Amino acid sequence: MTSPRPVDSLLRELPGASLVSGSPATPISSIEHDSRRVQPGSLFVAIPGFNVDGHTFLPSVVAAGASAIVVQRDRAAAWQTLPPGPAVIAVDNTRAALAAAAAWFHGHPGRELTVIGITGTDGKTTTSHLLSSVLEATGARVGRLGTVDVRIAGEEDSATERMTTPEATEVQRLLRRMAGAGCRYAIVESTSHGLALHRLDHVEYDVAVFTNITGDHLDFHETFEAYREAKGRLFAALDIAAPKKAPRAAVVNADDPSANFMLERTHARPIRYGLESREAEVRATDLHLRADGSNFELVTSSGSARTSIRLPAVFNVSNALAAAAAGYALGMETAAIARGLASCPGVPGRMERIEAGQPFDVVVDYAHTGDAVRKVLAVLRAVARGRVIIVIGAAGERDPGRRFGVGRAAAEGADFAVFTNEDPRSEDPAAIVREIGRHAEGAGRVRGRDFIEVEDRRDAIAEAFRRAQGNDLVLVAGKGHEKSIVYAGGPLPWDDRDVAREELARLGYQAGAATS
Repeated sequence: MTSPRPVDSLLRELPGASLVSGSPATPISSIEHDSRRVQPGSLFVAIPGFNVDGHTFLPSVVAAGASAIVVQRDRAAAWQTLPPGPAVIAVDNTRAALAAAAAWFHGHPGRELTVIGITGTDGKTTTSHLLSSVLEATGARVGRLGTVDVRIAGEEDSATERMTTPEATEVQRLLRRMAGAGCRYAIVESTSHGLALHRLDHVEYDVAVFTNITGDHLDFHETFEAYREAKGRLFAALDIAAPKKAPRAAVVNADDPSANFMLERTHARPIRYGLESREAEVRATDLHLRADGSNFELVTSSGSARTSIRLPAVFNVSNALAAAAAGYALGMETAAIARGLASCPGVPGRMERIEAGQPFDVVVDYAHTGDAVRKVLAVLRAVARGRVIIVIGAAGERDPGRRFGVGRAAAEGADFAVFTNEDPRSEDPAAIVREIGRHAEGAGRVRGRDFIEVEDRRDAIAEAFRRAQGNDLVLVAGKGHEKSIVYAGGPLPWDDRDVAREELARLGYQAGAATS
């Protein structure tokens, strides 16, 4: 547990901050942005949220015994009339202040680690798992913060929230745990949301990795340019991180049109990887793609080595190159990188096969955008022995363009589709499902013949299995590793993999075999 720290030392970490009331000697024993978690000794940071402004909870925070509060100057009406008691610190941007305060409170753990940030629309999680294996193969202790899990020095834990990047307080707490566990490296999946909302400020990146970018998350960023700019913040962060012994490097996918955009945001050493670009320093040659994996020759500027990964598809070879390029940036030998890639057991919820003795194939995958669904279907089409059937939906309160994307991708790449529920949140699930169906009709598909709409996700999976015949392949897409479905009233427990096994068992298949 972190020892209490005085307000005056925090003020030195917040440029432009002013102590408008209270004592600079006030001790702080915790940092909170959720008013419900405030207790005596807490520093509460009032965040203007998307739905609720944290400044409205200041009276209850004071009543709960907060030692100090951080407020925005432009919300003066909310804090100038508070009763005396806590130290009040005014700043221009409380989101940025929360990240700075969290790093201060936990003793800047990123300065004790070599931090690799990975950003991109697709491939972040797969790349982070592959890179973990590459680094661990050298005997190093590694921490990983991402979508599927939190891993600290070989110990697995579940992800703390339904987001790739948790709030800054949790990011810094986990980095401190990694440093305390003796980790040399920290791999941080760095989303555009996390970067834009300052959750990843003061992480102290040493290596930035860019996988790709497509038109997603425009519900939040509004334009592709804003989305790309948010991802570019990861590369800009390389130039402002605290000095460390680790080399600074900017690793980019040279096959993606935005590669140079990322490199222009930093002075760090550029390292390009790719399958097609002639500029790439890290490449793959002599590819052999299998239904259960990929073999290739890993080529870098310092040599080459044969390797394999337990993931099919060209796009996963690209993810492996991203991990390899990060290892190369950190000074690893090509042969050692190749051994590390081959040791990765796979990624939960990514092209994960469900085996229960059924005569047809079942694959669970996280693909939830049109581009990702199209890629996965293309891979599975190449290995399927019969028809390809997909179960897919689209999340509520997210970019509506996803509904068009998955509807068209399913219409073009699958023989039959079951459109269903996926995290509807406060939207009408049936309306979302019907909208996806209309997009499939727009691609020339016929309702009832080429696709059906089954709102309940369990029923949808069961219906796909009932329709599957020997040699067919059923893809259950959209949720992958996730452990819940989010409705208007909140999340309910859910796991596509468990439900698939249960529904196969209802059909008489024994779900006792291990998944691959």
